[in-house]
Amino acid sequence: MHPRPTLRGVHAPVLVTFVASLALVLAGCGGSAIDPKTAARANNLGLTSGNGQQVTSVNGPVSSNGPVVSDGATNGPSGSSTGGPGGPSGQGTSGPGAPAAPGGASCAGFKNSKGITNDTLRIGNSSDISGPVPGLFTAAQQATAAYVNYFNSTGGRICGRKLQLDLYDSHTDAGGDQIAYAKGCESDFAMVGSMSAFDSGGAKTAESCGIPDIRAISTTVERGTCKTCFSAQPAGPDAFQNAVPDFIKRRTGGKNAAMLYINVGASAANGKSQAQHMAKRGMHYVVNQGIDITDFNYSPYVQQMKEKNVQSVQFIASSAQFVRLAQAMVSLDFHPKVVMLDPSAYNSDFTGPGGSAVVGTYVFMNFVPFEEASRNPEITLYERYLQQVAPGAKPTFFGLFAWSSTRLFVQQAVKLGGKLNRASLIASMRGVDNWTSNGAHAPQHVGSKKIGDCWRFIQWNGKAWVPVEGRAYHCDGLTY
Repeated sequence: MHPRPTLRGVHAPVLVTFVASLALVLAGCGGSAIDPKTAARANNLGLTSGNGQQVTSVNGPVSSNGPVVSDGATNGPSGSSTGGPGGPSGQGTSGPGAPAAPGGASCAGFKNSKGITNDTLRIGNSSDISGPVPGLFTAAQQATAAYVNYFNSTGGRICGRKLQLDLYDSHTDAGGDQIAYAKGCESDFAMVGSMSAFDSGGAKTAESCGIPDIRAISTTVERGTCKTCFSAQPAGPDAFQNAVPDFIKRRTGGKNAAMLYINVGASAANGKSQAQHMAKRGMHYVVNQGIDITDFNYSPYVQQMKEKNVQSVQFIASSAQFVRLAQAMVSLDFHPKVVMLDPSAYNSDFTGPGGSAVVGTYVFMNFVPFEEASRNPEITLYERYLQQVAPGAKPTFFGLFAWSSTRLFVQQAVKLGGKLNRASLIASMRGVDNWTSNGAHAPQHVGSKKIGDCWRFIQWNGKAWVPVEGRAYHCDGLTY
């Protein structure tokens, strides 16, 4: 039995998607509300295995199963190839005659530094691979490796250097995160695409050594305030997007709302704070109720909502608990106008076991649903190269933002050209705003670290997730 990690410092209302679920996963040894096999299925066919902190190193085209796309493969959508083929960029540590980086600044004056040789530029990724839920954020490493594969195999170069990726396991533990970042500080130019439930551990280490840390998503206050750390999806201050309560109000007027949450750590904090924020936006909650993690009988909560004529239900929990509530609602013939869940319900572990009981559920999200990949070249590109590094793996929310953060790193590095070093990259990141990774997700305020206010909605019809109120994002501001 391992010591239970602390949830101190987890962003409260913003990152419901994963923090609340992690609160359930890590609530105690043997007390997880999520079967470890669930995460393993979601992140099937990981890149690596083995013990120790550093998992593996990826240089050039990568795969967990044989060769992959060769040089000369078709590039992605217009504007997606941020590096492009580049000639040799000087044989020394600098060179005034170095060629310009395609799409970027001149490489004149480029100097090798930590993690950079004449041929390669090393980046690291530290994500939760082992721990209470094996493979929790394997998707983040798969997606980072997928972008490295895409960049290298299509001739991409940063002033003549290919990317080399070092993979680290943060073990779903703050201490593991700190150890990984200590190694990354010594070996890599930057850390990219990382995702860890307890990422506070490496925050001080990253800032102290000055390594740029361009994460998929940050999960703790400590990481959010780290001066060298940024995220493709920032966490930001204590705020919540207005698009969600506005959507509900269009259907119920905001009357007789219910907020349920599993009464553990971040889940409880999220439930209370979200209800407070949305009440300021015009929602009227008649039920704001925590459910004990050991409670498997949801009928009393459903009966309470039925007696109070609840018109909309929100629930912060895991997929298994979403299903349990839905089934209890059906058994008690309770049918509110709106059941609204966060993006963690956007998976087959909710729709499969839920069956007819979950039909009609709404989900809010800030990225293009994977069902719409044919309409979005960037999503298609992510899915294509994901199969090159992890055949059979499914695209995920976490993976998409890891892909996005890797593209962002490359874009900024290429733009700096010969001026690229750790300090200049960090300074450049501070100016990034409205980042969408070629339209794969809603605009993100990376440099200012403020959460985005643009969200859209989908609904499960029993066979597929379908868009509601169109495919456009609703950018309705934030409530603090």
